Amino acid sequence: MQKEKKIGQKNSVFIDEIQEINDFEQALRSLLLDDELDLYCTGSNAHLLSQDIAGALSGRAIEINVHSLSYAEFLQFMQLDDSDKSLSLFLKYGGLPYLKDLPLQDNIVFEYLRNIYSTIAVRDIVNRYALRNVGFLEQLTQFLASNIGNLFSAKKISDFLKSQRISANSTQVQNYAEYLANAFLIHKVPRYDIEGKRIFEIGEKYYFEDLGLRNALIGYRVQDRGKLLENCIFNHLQIAGFDVKIGGLGTQEIDFVAEKNGERIYVQAALTINEEKTLEREFGNLLKIQDNYPKYVVTMDEFDGNSEQGIICLSLRQFLAYLDNYE
Repeated sequence: MQKEKKIGQKNSVFIDEIQEINDFEQALRSLLLDDELDLYCTGSNAHLLSQDIAGALSGRAIEINVHSLSYAEFLQFMQLDDSDKSLSLFLKYGGLPYLKDLPLQDNIVFEYLRNIYSTIAVRDIVNRYALRNVGFLEQLTQFLASNIGNLFSAKKISDFLKSQRISANSTQVQNYAEYLANAFLIHKVPRYDIEGKRIFEIGEKYYFEDLGLRNALIGYRVQDRGKLLENCIFNHLQIAGFDVKIGGLGTQEIDFVAEKNGERIYVQAALTINEEKTLEREFGNLLKIQDNYPKYVVTMDEFDGNSEQGIICLSLRQFLAYLDNYE
């Protein structure tokens, strides 16, 4: 339904999937000439929008990243109380808002999510980039879904896929991974040298924007709980407004180095801290960092305690609630 413009007051204009409009840059410039219009554009391709809209509007735009629902939003949408069961549902089905209109049953939800993935893969990747090797795109997506939290380079991924008789060179892997990231399916996270204060040139991790989409592709498996924990922590850090990197400290690894408003936090993910070796590894790596920024170990264990040598240990549920109030 078309509404008439109201003279003398701000009029909001919303344009959805703007990248589907031919020469949309010219249309935006034309609309911006009218000072009474408050213009909002949405789209589903990061590279196209950030590059073309920034150029078209000459810096007169603010980019707002829209993520899947956070855990707190998921509880609100689904009208659930915070509990272990609710968290399990979130880790299994993810945070796409339409879930509130579906029965939370595996066959229904995962079919819906697979259809969402297929739409994104075809419309925002295959068609946009005129890809010929659609099978390889599917294989790469599944590979990344199976290897959340593992350090990789394009060459290592290429070598592994070749060992599985899947032909792909490192350039193709890099390009296809970039296409997946541009379509907001995955995030590529670089490694940061904590001591040298620089980004490593090789080695990165990949995380899924929505855990439900990841699980719909390769299944929801008990052996993946640690990967889902790590991915969930990454997603929440992003939603909370942090710039997130993987930390390198000599030969040791810090799962996340997250910065916001000039401040920094360090986060280690540990499925459980019941074993002495796990305690030594996760807490020991953080203790080697020579600064006074907050440090956290996040676990699936229900832990009701305090800090250990200044390192705060939280269950995943506690961490998700804790960072909601972090400024």
